[in-house]
Amino acid sequence: MSKVSAALVKDLRERTGLGMMECKKALIASSGDIDAAIEELRKSSGMKAAKKASRTAAEGIILMEITADQGTLVEVNTETDFAAKDESFREFAHSILRNAHELKTSDISVVLDSNINSSREQLVQKIGENITPRRVVSVTAPVIDGYIHGNDKIGVLVCLSRGSREVARDIAMHVAAVNPTVLSSEQMPTDLIEAEKNIFTAQARESGKPEEIIEKMISGRINKFLKENSLLDQAFVKDPDVTIRKFLENNDSEITSYHRFEVGEGIEVDRTDFASEVAAQIQSIDK
Repeated sequence: MSKVSAALVKDLRERTGLGMMECKKALIASSGDIDAAIEELRKSSGMKAAKKASRTAAEGIILMEITADQGTLVEVNTETDFAAKDESFREFAHSILRNAHELKTSDISVVLDSNINSSREQLVQKIGENITPRRVVSVTAPVIDGYIHGNDKIGVLVCLSRGSREVARDIAMHVAAVNPTVLSSEQMPTDLIEAEKNIFTAQARESGKPEEIIEKMISGRINKFLKENSLLDQAFVKDPDVTIRKFLENNDSEITSYHRFEVGEGIEVDRTDFASEVAAQIQSIDK
């Protein structure tokens, strides 16, 4: 078998945590039999690392590199904050950052070449935790700067079409602190607006006010929601008397985009009741 589907390769990658090419080769060798491919991979040292891939890696670090008109952010995850502070883990994360910056890519799969996959497998075996290079963004702009906050837990890049790096950095600090949903209110997804409108409508109708008053209440609350969640309309954290839009105007600057990474955001983590887990283990021993 010379070809396997991308979906099958993706499935094997998710089940093992190994690199795309390793998974593809294993599937070709097993004629597309995913269980046989897993069994074959289990015989290799790489599979020793992959056994940990089912465990959730929601801790980790955000790293940033900026050179001239290019900026890159990466998120690399592990299972515990303790492991995220390990020097070997941080060196590995920096290798991901360097590769992404050199390649100028925002596709994490492009960054994970065979050397990096091999290093990841060795590191997993060393520290005993699942390690996942999760995402990357690498962008260019006439003016670019960023900010890393909270022991490498939040990273922000800000791109300007004109202005200074100092302005870009100030806005990056604001984005790190406030976490706006969109750059401008026009970019707010309609489903989010509708969801808020439904909530506001239900709340307004409970007031018992006339319909025309209710419509004005809903409109006012939607406008407030947009301003509070759109970067350009937010009050600047360093000077709440001005909006980000006004701050940019005062500094003859224009923002084109921003990118914000926070460690573990969007990852669902199973919370274990430690006491119950210990009790269950004792019961199993007693039996």
